[in-house]
Amino acid sequence: MWFDKNLEEIFKELSVDIVEGLSSSEIEVRKNKYGLNKLATKKKKSILQLILAQLNDMLIYILIVAAVISALIGEISDAAIIGIVIIINAIVGVIQESKAEKALDALKKLSVPKAIVKRDGKLIEIESYEIVPGDIVIIDAGRYIPCDLRLIETANLKIDESSLTGESVPVEKDAKTRFESSSVPIGDQKNMAFMSTLATYGRGVGIAVATGMNTQIGKIANMLNEENDSKTPLQKKLDETGRFLGFSALAVCIIMFLIGMLQKRNLFEMFLTSISLAVAAIPEGLPAIVTIVLAIGVQRMIKNNAIVRTLPAIETLGSVNIICSDKTGTLTQNKMTVTKFYCDGSFEEINKLNLQNPIHKLMLESFVLCNDASYSQYKETGDPTEIALLSAGVKFNIFKEEIEKIHKRVDEIPFDSDRKLMTTVNYFDGKYYVITKGAIDSLLNKCSSIYMNNKIITLNDEDRNNIMEISNKMSYEALRVLGTAYKIIPSEHVEIDSLEKDLTFLGIVGMIDPPREEVKDSINICNSSGIRTVMITGDHKNTALAIAKKLNIAENESQAISGIELDNMDDEDLSNRVDDLRVFARVSPEHKVKIVKALKSKGYIVSMTGDGVNDAPSLRIADIGVAMGITGTDVAKGASDIILTDDNFSTIVSAIKEGRNIYNNIKKSVIFLLSCNIGEIFALFIAILFGWSTPLSPIHILWINLITDTLPALSLGVDTGDPDIMKLKPRKSNESLFKNSVVYLLLNGLLIGTLTLIAFTIGMNKFPDYKESLIYARTMAFVVLCISQLIHSLNMRSENKSIFQIGIFSNKYLIGSIIIGILLQISLLTIHTLAVIFKVTNLAIQDWIFVILLCLIPLILNEIIKIFKRKFSR
Repeated sequence: MWFDKNLEEIFKELSVDIVEGLSSSEIEVRKNKYGLNKLATKKKKSILQLILAQLNDMLIYILIVAAVISALIGEISDAAIIGIVIIINAIVGVIQESKAEKALDALKKLSVPKAIVKRDGKLIEIESYEIVPGDIVIIDAGRYIPCDLRLIETANLKIDESSLTGESVPVEKDAKTRFESSSVPIGDQKNMAFMSTLATYGRGVGIAVATGMNTQIGKIANMLNEENDSKTPLQKKLDETGRFLGFSALAVCIIMFLIGMLQKRNLFEMFLTSISLAVAAIPEGLPAIVTIVLAIGVQRMIKNNAIVRTLPAIETLGSVNIICSDKTGTLTQNKMTVTKFYCDGSFEEINKLNLQNPIHKLMLESFVLCNDASYSQYKETGDPTEIALLSAGVKFNIFKEEIEKIHKRVDEIPFDSDRKLMTTVNYFDGKYYVITKGAIDSLLNKCSSIYMNNKIITLNDEDRNNIMEISNKMSYEALRVLGTAYKIIPSEHVEIDSLEKDLTFLGIVGMIDPPREEVKDSINICNSSGIRTVMITGDHKNTALAIAKKLNIAENESQAISGIELDNMDDEDLSNRVDDLRVFARVSPEHKVKIVKALKSKGYIVSMTGDGVNDAPSLRIADIGVAMGITGTDVAKGASDIILTDDNFSTIVSAIKEGRNIYNNIKKSVIFLLSCNIGEIFALFIAILFGWSTPLSPIHILWINLITDTLPALSLGVDTGDPDIMKLKPRKSNESLFKNSVVYLLLNGLLIGTLTLIAFTIGMNKFPDYKESLIYARTMAFVVLCISQLIHSLNMRSENKSIFQIGIFSNKYLIGSIIIGILLQISLLTIHTLAVIFKVTNLAIQDWIFVILLCLIPLILNEIIKIFKRKFSR
């Protein structure tokens, strides 16, 4: 570790002269040894690899086999239709997911183009990628740190490390800091500066101790490079369904073939029949339907301020039961804000400050004048703490630019970390006011009086204790406390050393990065929905816990843990405690990954939200990574599954609701398709078992599976959502897709198959000629199977509610798909060319009436069953 070594050791280890820096010849040697100060990226997947990834699915394998067999036995049209389905599915998936990971590209962009270094005794500006370990690097305000540095000199240096550690306030750096322990969190390593962080104040000099992939940012890049191709719950369930259907299709083929052999049927005919049954067992349109339903869900989410980068992510978000959220910028506003003040005996919220009180007014003016930041409606520059003071002034119409024209600054003593004070001298109506602000303990040591009740009185011990008590109270609430004091001098020509003496105490303010206003309600909704919110932050434990309490994330300190405590826990210890923890503070990117892994090991479906570089590895490894679109770094966005375009935690709740409804709709589609397929299998199986002619040919089954069933299945996939969906607990990750639906699925399948066989039997007795009767019977069976499935789709909208309660026309797409399906079916029978291809014929009017009555039976029976189910549930 570099932070716990003394500088002499470091200079010796890196063989560098502090005065001269590295020589030109040594630079070349080190470039060859360590490489350029760049981040490595892994090779991106080609279009071919992306396409193959889309085909890596059990159902797709089965469809490919079915297409090949269809082609071999001469059913070219069947093979072509199946091939088109496979291609459409792959194209939709590749288009959505070909946005290759940009996380490492974004990380590379964080390496700034220029850096000032000392080489051969001279200061020169170079491209940052040319820096090597041992380089002496000069730091000044506004410059990004080009690599990891051990600081040699610092002068009031402050560095914004929020993108790396998550801490909202710039860190004061001190090259003289010494550490005895080797386990110090990154955020507390005050003698180090890290690649990609920003110097906001002061200056410094550091020695390059790590470049490229060896930096802290490089470690994050390595974590992002790790493969993370774990499948979502829906993908796992569809894979299981695919395997089940595959084995079922194979079993059906074998059984039917054996039955045919026992019945001494023509073996080639039985082979074709077996293939027909296999085709009937597989819902060919299912992969495309799921992909399209998810794609439609993606478009809906965009309208709700969430961009979904990978299709299955939206469904997975619906099953989330843990949301791990970064604090800074996600739960909070990432903007230091003055919330409380103490002045003239009043300890109040800042909005109670009264400008009619001259002491209140002078205190606020002092904070604005003794300030090096700038603040306007369009731009803020400087230390966030000072910006917060200017913002407080603006709320009371005290603007720095205007007040400085009236009270011009004539002298100053800059802030430094030893004094913890800053002083300015400002002109006030012929007098000169010395204004000092800083840490309360340092400030009180400089004060001898206090301004109270419109008079200046001696500052006694009781006053001091009272001020410290209020300061401690603010600190306990995780507020950052600053005080201000003043005195009047007759002339601006005063010895600088005497300025910070015998001051009159004015008041103190407390500030914090406050919670987002809408977040508390969203967390309450999550709590009532069985979703736990966990805060994971790089900020200090007391600050994190204070925010967590305000947001109802945590109740007491036992629910919080720090990064140092995590270091002393192995994976098993953390797994045992993780259920009781709500706040993880002062953590590193490695800790965040460890926490997410511990939660996943307990069976939770974990969503991680964040916006910083430090969040990227955990965003990637979580089941769902959610990045902030406005304040989020490109790295975080590139590593995420979902990006919130409004940076609103509440949008996550909307996304969860959408995800739950989409899962329910996909479940409706899958069960609808399978119940239809069971009807087809049952009809074919019973016919063959009793030695009848097959009631359906392969092209009939393919037509139903790809055209007739697909339109209603898609319409069910975009069904209106359940308004009470967020009142339910998240489903378990291992919950079956068919939970509470197996009996429903089987009974409806058997009913549809039975109705098909009734129609076929009646059709076989229509004509004396066997061939003529067979075509007519198959037509009747084909029409009943098709239209009864279309009507059955209405049953699928709810397992308990009547279609009349939901509203027959509340899903216009479904009604449209039923009408289109019936019209297509009629066209097959009435258009001669199509009738020849499909080997069907037109039906007599009385048969149409009979067929329609048969097709209405599933709807009527299901409505009767639902009446009893509702009565029983009450």
